[in-house]
Amino acid sequence: MVRQDGKRSFGLREADGSEPSAFVGNYPRQAALKAARRLTPGPSEADADRQELRLRERGTNKLHIYEGWAWEEDAPEDGPEWLSGTITEANVAKQGIEFLDE
Repeated sequence: MVRQDGKRSFGLREADGSEPSAFVGNYPRQAALKAARRLTPGPSEADADRQELRLRERGTNKLHIYEGWAWEEDAPEDGPEWLSGTITEANVAKQGIEFLDE
C-alpha cells in the first residue's frame, strides 16, 4: 500500500515464506538497494557474490525479484569527517515480478 508521502513498504521474503525485514522506498529498486547493502560485501564489485532478493510489496501479491551484490570501497577523500575507512556499496538487477497465490 502506498503511504501518503508516496513511499511503499516491501518485505524481504525468505525461502520459508517469512518476511523478517522490511524496507521502504518510492520504488522497489530503492528497497532492493537497501536490502543489498546488508549482504556480506566482497572485496570488489567484480568479485562480489550475487544473491537473489525477493521483495513482496506489502498490501499486494506482487513479488519483485532482484539479483543483488555488495562490495567494499574506500571512503571518498572529500567525504564528511565521520565517514572514514571503508564503505559498503551495492547494486541490484531486476529479474522479474511474480504474483503470489496467497
